[in-house]
Order: sequence, then C-alpha cells, then structure tokens
Amino acid sequence: MQNLSKVIQDTAKKLLEEKKVDLVVGFAQGSLPLRSTPYFARTVDQAANLIWDEYCENNLTNYLRKREEKVAVVAKGCDTRSIVALMKENQIDREKLYIIGVPCQGMIDRKKASKLVGGEILEAEINGEEITLKGNGFEQKAPKAELYYDTCIRCAYGNPVIYDELVGEEVAAKELSFAEVEEFEAKSAEERASFLAQEMEKCIRCYACRNACPTCYCPECFVDTSSPQWISKRAYSAKDNLIFQGVRVFHQLGRCADCGACERACPMGIKLSLLTRKGVKDVKETFGYEAGLNPDDKPVLNDFTPDDPQPFLMKE
Repeated sequence: MQNLSKVIQDTAKKLLEEKKVDLVVGFAQGSLPLRSTPYFARTVDQAANLIWDEYCENNLTNYLRKREEKVAVVAKGCDTRSIVALMKENQIDREKLYIIGVPCQGMIDRKKASKLVGGEILEAEINGEEITLKGNGFEQKAPKAELYYDTCIRCAYGNPVIYDELVGEEVAAKELSFAEVEEFEAKSAEERASFLAQEMEKCIRCYACRNACPTCYCPECFVDTSSPQWISKRAYSAKDNLIFQGVRVFHQLGRCADCGACERACPMGIKLSLLTRKGVKDVKETFGYEAGLNPDDKPVLNDFTPDDPQPFLMKE
C-alpha cells in the first residue's frame, strides 16, 4: 500500500507539473485510526500528502460533478462505475477528467473492527494480509479480509472499468452474487414488511445516505419540499421513512453502481444496500443491464421497446 501511495503521489505531481490537470482528488491520512479522508491537491507540494490504503472507502465521484477545471481523480472499481453513470447523465465531462485507476480488494469496516475488539481502537497497523488493532488493554490480530465491508466482499468489480492510468496490479475477478437479496425475497410478504418496518424505525432522516450517494444530486429532493409536502419533516413515522427510502431506491434503478456509500454513511446501521441491491438485481434480471460498466450504451431506463417485460402491469 505504501508503494501505491508513492506511485499516486508521483503521478499527481507529474500531472500538476505538466499542467494537464488543475486539481487531483484523492485521499490523505485521516486524524483517527482506520480512517483516510478525501483530499484536494492543487500543488506539487500538496500532492505529497496523497495516500492509498484500506481505509480509502469514500466514493470520490461525489466531488466531480459539473467541474469547470481539469481534474484527476483516484478511483476504485465502484468509483469508476459511478463516473460512467454520471458521464451518461452529462454530469461529468470526460474530456476534463483524468482517472487514476486503483484495483481494490476491499476496505476495512470500522464497525466490524470495533465489534471484534470490543473497545476503542487507538492504533491499527496492516502487515500483508493481517491487521493489528490496538487499544487500552488489548492488542488483537485478524485477517484483514474478514473485516472488509460486506459491500466490498460482494463486489465483483474490484478493477476500474475505465481509467487513463492504472496504479497497482489488477485483482482477481469475482462472481456477482445476490445471496442476501435472494434470502430477503424468500421471506413471506409479512416477514419482509416486518423486516422493513424494523429497519425504518431506526432511521433518523439525517439524509447522510442521500448526500453520500454520487448519483443522488437533484437540486431539490422531494423530501425537502414544503409545497407540496410529500412526507412529514420528522423521522417519527416508519412509514414515511420507508417512502423516503423507497423513492430513493426507485430513483437509483439502472443508475446505482452498488458502491455501498449509502450504507457506510448511515449512522444507524440500516441495511440500505439490501434495498439498493434489490433494485440492481431486478434491473439486471429484467433488462440484462448493470449500471456504469459501459460508457457507450444507453442508460437502461432512457429507452424502451414494445417488447420490454412489463410484469409490474399484471395483477398477481
């Protein structure tokens, strides 16, 4: 990882020195253990602060919409899928974007790490495939792969789908799996409703999920309008919370890159990726389409034919 940081720094310095870009968006060391933070390097000196490690979880595509200057971005596989999705929606000008692609095996889930040690983590150190977690009165080692986010473990696109320069060796491809969605689908209607009600009761309507999502960028969200007011402004109602999440997921159909940013941002631990991945699975099964894989194809819901499957029009 240290070597990758050096390569990214050198790449960024060269791009800035040669004035090929005005800005490099990447990651810098965070102020807390198990954290890296988004970082904007505009000078060669600032480029020396760029790093890469297993804590670079943020989808930096959020910082690329409607940029006027030329920008380089450090991007994982899921990030590049979001970039492709936003290119199709004219939110990102490919001519002004330089993609430093980084193959990714997964990012460390801080909640899993905290649960493992049962205390506050004050220091973390990665050596090869092992991570050592230290705190007051404990020091514990674990395989780092066991602490990856669930979304990373399920991810079948660890390698960037587009890039101008690839940093690091490509990772082995994995088979796409929707096991957790299939388990949810196998429940009865009553069980699914009960599960969703329990999850939505946790929601505090902080909108962190919406704000973390690269493809959730409407100038005014329907939940923020007061005329008409579609749902209450408070999070007391699980039904209103479900309407918010349901509309958010429907809005992502055919656009979600399955990066898991929404679930990582949720302070209440709601299984939001279950909802978004249900949409990803349905779109794939219905139209054979996955978002963000091909810059040249049409967004799936921007087109239709009379022969399209329309099971939603049939009464069961």
